[in-house]
Amino acid sequence: MKTDDFDYPLTPEHIAQVPVEPRDSCRLLVLHRDGAPLEHRHFSDLDDYLRAGDLLVVNETRVLPARIRGVRADTGGTVELLLLRELTDAATPDTWECLGKPAKRLRPGIDLDFGLLTARVTETGAEGLRTVQFTPQDSLTVRDALHRIGRMPLPPYIKSRASNPEQYQTVYATDEHSAAAPTAGLHFTGQMLDRLQAAGVRIARVRLDVGLDTFRPVTVDDPSEHRIHTEHYCVPADVVDAVNETRAVGGRVIAVGTTVVRSLESAARAGGGELIAADGATDLFILPGYRFAVVDALITNFHVPKSTLMMLVSAFAGRTRILDAYAAALAADYRFLSFGDAMLIL
Repeated sequence: MKTDDFDYPLTPEHIAQVPVEPRDSCRLLVLHRDGAPLEHRHFSDLDDYLRAGDLLVVNETRVLPARIRGVRADTGGTVELLLLRELTDAATPDTWECLGKPAKRLRPGIDLDFGLLTARVTETGAEGLRTVQFTPQDSLTVRDALHRIGRMPLPPYIKSRASNPEQYQTVYATDEHSAAAPTAGLHFTGQMLDRLQAAGVRIARVRLDVGLDTFRPVTVDDPSEHRIHTEHYCVPADVVDAVNETRAVGGRVIAVGTTVVRSLESAARAGGGELIAADGATDLFILPGYRFAVVDALITNFHVPKSTLMMLVSAFAGRTRILDAYAAALAADYRFLSFGDAMLIL
């Protein structure tokens, strides 16, 4: 198995730059793992594929406006940080793991000024990672300051700045912890969720805080040598109960996005193959050959070539079947990546 085995020819014109409105009007490619023909539908048709007794599991994390621009205090040179996660176990408060740019100039001891936040680089890491201690101004918290000076951390392939930051949040997002959106959930509207629940589909919420690996490509030839950066996840006890109750009535567990897959499967790994309530860090990297313990169906977007997410969906549906579906989607002018169209894998 090589990283190149998960490549496909994605051209810029197929990368969606803005989301569609309303959210559920995007297209939906339905892939049946039993070999039935592909179906070309719209996301609003999802009701036709879900049934009473199914459990829809969503990731309720919310994106923090975590991209900030400022200057070095000594030279006045422009710098940019993307705050990935707060290091709550750090010796000093308000310490965050960040991606820095230009990384080579952000050495330990360098002071930075972002207006409502000042900061000092305390440690360096691989691939642009920096540990930074912040000092908020005007009696603010770091998060308060980010809401005033931060920008939504859209992926680098999206060149247009969203006119409404809420377009990069799911309608069910709660606490702000992520550096990127769980984009499969962007297609849902509140009305659609109400309609599904009225039809007997249950909804459960997990949390995985999306971090570095959303931005980091697989650069090694052998994907098994790639290491996923740890991300915090939480699968509450009520989700475990809901999964068990769903199984008891013959329903399916349908993950909304790869982050939900990794949350549920990480909790099952923590339980030795049995789903348990879990709250901690996961570095689960799902490659073809993985045996899924919890997830029966998956709603997902179209992913970057040679990415860990391409490998995950290939593990779920089969690499050849996924590549064939992607080729069909490209031929039919589907919109790809974060603001693009959706796929339902049954």
